Amino acid sequence: MLVATCSVNYAGRLNAHLPLATRLIIAKKDGSVLIHSDGGSYKPLNWMAPPCDVSVITPDADQVADGVSEVWRVTHQKTADMLILSIHSIHTEVEHDLGDDPGLVKQGVEADLQRLVADQLEVIGEGLELVRREFPTAIGPVDVLARAPEGGTVAIEIKRRGDIDGVEQLTRYRELLQRDPHLRPVRAVFAAQEISPQARTLAKDRNIDCVVLDYQALQHSDIPENRLF
Repeated sequence: MLVATCSVNYAGRLNAHLPLATRLIIAKKDGSVLIHSDGGSYKPLNWMAPPCDVSVITPDADQVADGVSEVWRVTHQKTADMLILSIHSIHTEVEHDLGDDPGLVKQGVEADLQRLVADQLEVIGEGLELVRREFPTAIGPVDVLARAPEGGTVAIEIKRRGDIDGVEQLTRYRELLQRDPHLRPVRAVFAAQEISPQARTLAKDRNIDCVVLDYQALQHSDIPENRLF
């Protein structure tokens, strides 16, 4: 990882040039090279994705006269696209082996929400009993189907963000389930961490209940020592 004053030229499917300035250069173990500035958030100004070869070459006489101290040539192995970094001065240089990364572990994805809701149906309504998760229908599985204490069933569609498409999907599921005399009457519940105003309006028009899920609260209640039973 370098903080260096440099200019950058890219040649490939298009040509691009970064004028002389101080930038952050990251050369990763996977072979990728990324050039960052202080702006633009996480996006690099330019980069070369792996697989690529990186070589440091001696600048020619004209480059030396312009103040270039070293040149990085980054060549993509498959496309031959080339990234040329003309480095004038290096302000900071750090090398560190990060080791093997276990990868991103996502929390609060729909599968997690589905499991937590199925285990804690009281967040949807009192007295509900789980029939099954991923209850099959001809057009796809209903996330959670529960038996209502007053009779009939409750079809629960679970999303991280609830939009109109999810309400439409749940409407179709309810119509199919309603045809089964062992399941009807079928009440529909649209549950999500966040529900858009448009989805709420459509759900109300379709007589579908909306429930906002608190993932942190569900997760906390899922810890065995926090359960009453």
